[in-house]
Amino acid sequence: MPDKDINQNTTQEDIYKVDHAEEMHLDDARRVKVLSPGMLVFKRFIRNKLAVVGFVILLFMFTFSFLGPFFSPFGQTEVFKGVGTMSKDYAGATYNEELRYTIADGAEFGSSQRTQFLLALGENNETFTCDDQTYYYVNIDDNTYRIMQLEPVAEVILKGFNSLTDDVVPDELITAYKTAEEKGVNSFELDGIFYRITKKNKASIISIEIDVALATLDVYDAYNESDKLMVSSFDFRLASSLALAQNSETFTVGNQTYSIRNGEGQVTILDSAGNEYAEISAIIVNPLDQSVFLTVGYKSTIRQMIINRQSRFSYTHENGETIEYTIARVNKTYNIKKETPIEMIRLFENPSAEHPLGLDNNGMDVMTRLMHGGRVSLLVGFIVIFIEVFIGIIVGGVSGYFGGWVDTALMRFIDLFNSIPFIPMVLIFGSVMDTLEVKPMTRIFLLMMILGLLGWTSVGRVVRGQILSLREQDFMVATEATGIRTSRRIFKHLIPNVMPILIVQATAGLGGIIITEATLGFLGLGVKYPLASWGSIINVASDAFIMTSYWFMWIPAGMLILLTVLGFNFVGDGLRDAYDPKMKR
Repeated sequence: MPDKDINQNTTQEDIYKVDHAEEMHLDDARRVKVLSPGMLVFKRFIRNKLAVVGFVILLFMFTFSFLGPFFSPFGQTEVFKGVGTMSKDYAGATYNEELRYTIADGAEFGSSQRTQFLLALGENNETFTCDDQTYYYVNIDDNTYRIMQLEPVAEVILKGFNSLTDDVVPDELITAYKTAEEKGVNSFELDGIFYRITKKNKASIISIEIDVALATLDVYDAYNESDKLMVSSFDFRLASSLALAQNSETFTVGNQTYSIRNGEGQVTILDSAGNEYAEISAIIVNPLDQSVFLTVGYKSTIRQMIINRQSRFSYTHENGETIEYTIARVNKTYNIKKETPIEMIRLFENPSAEHPLGLDNNGMDVMTRLMHGGRVSLLVGFIVIFIEVFIGIIVGGVSGYFGGWVDTALMRFIDLFNSIPFIPMVLIFGSVMDTLEVKPMTRIFLLMMILGLLGWTSVGRVVRGQILSLREQDFMVATEATGIRTSRRIFKHLIPNVMPILIVQATAGLGGIIITEATLGFLGLGVKYPLASWGSIINVASDAFIMTSYWFMWIPAGMLILLTVLGFNFVGDGLRDAYDPKMKR
């Protein structure tokens, strides 16, 4: 019975010890035995809160960049347009400073005659000669000149009359000439024919006046299309010019009588019924688009605004539409502008429900550009790290394993690469690609190759240092004793033992590469339009106005770069602590 009690007590004590056994920790030897190395690293990693935060950040970035574009309703290079208004030039006006010629019916007055006329006008000579023909001009007013061809009929020398034609000088002509001489005038009319008296040496020449042309600075505009031919005729313009010079209120052309209404800076010609027939002004008004017809009323309004020095006016067109116009003076030209509907790119549009982060300087959705830009930035980071690790493992592994002259040669090779200035070389390559106009997609791959080839030396040094310490350990002696070939010893037994350190270094280095790519993009030497990267997106912040006025153009891209680099740093620190066998948590 007592033995039974003792056994019973012993059993209860054992049970008590089992129930109250000391709780094992993660680093307890009994527990370590049942955890694989990978699981041990994982457990240590997830207990680092910053590392978990970094992992969540990177998970979001990869989801945003690689899955986001599939759900975005917009394309990376899709440009959004809208209908807006723009002040565009509609017509132009200027004061006429070039004589316009109206040729009389049946007459000729070509470029050579016009040249001689301008020379005579400049020298203040009343007559000029061209092609053996003598011409005479008279000022009708300050803006108009009447040009006539003189046909000599008689010559007066010492009061003697000599005929210059086959006919005898009629007595009526002699009498009319003497009367003009007594009155001191140089022209007279006889039987409806006008004669002009000119001096040549000591003789007086009597010539018949034949109208050739009218040179004027005034511009004539007909109100109706059907009246253009009459308004542009020599007879109409001569009669109207003479009437204006004589301050007459009416003039007659053919069987039609016209009246004159003087205005400030322009004259309106009315027909016999009192309707507006033509406008006379020194201001030329023409449409910029020759297919557009400007009515005389519209031109008259513009001229009146220019004369009154008005910069804005409204005009109701024949179709009933009232349009606001502005007048901008540039030197001697007046540009008439109007607000014209036009399809415009929606630049720098603020965030909205349709575009949560607004539209950029090219009219593209900023959020969609950030998604695609994240792909490029992260892809560049990982491929560059892969190139660096690949080259570093080969060079560092061979250098560390063989040692001796091989190690010395390869280390000097690494020193040679380290002596190359990284940033200047990248800038030079970027400028060369700009000069060669390399395609955007090709440029990305060339950029990754350049960054990888210039940045592998640190990985090579780490691998070489680790292999130098590992190659003398017992497991490597065993591999040599078993006759395993050298390449297998390096890449099968040594490199795997270096991989944890490489993973930590690569993770920490990804952030630096992303910043480098962003820097090149900001300087305009990275990814080119229409492709996007976070660096090229933030490039617009180089303009102070955009940086201060459109925050959505650069703050989101800057925050993504900041969070991504921070996430990689947190993960790198977490992996470093998790791989450290001395860490006790």
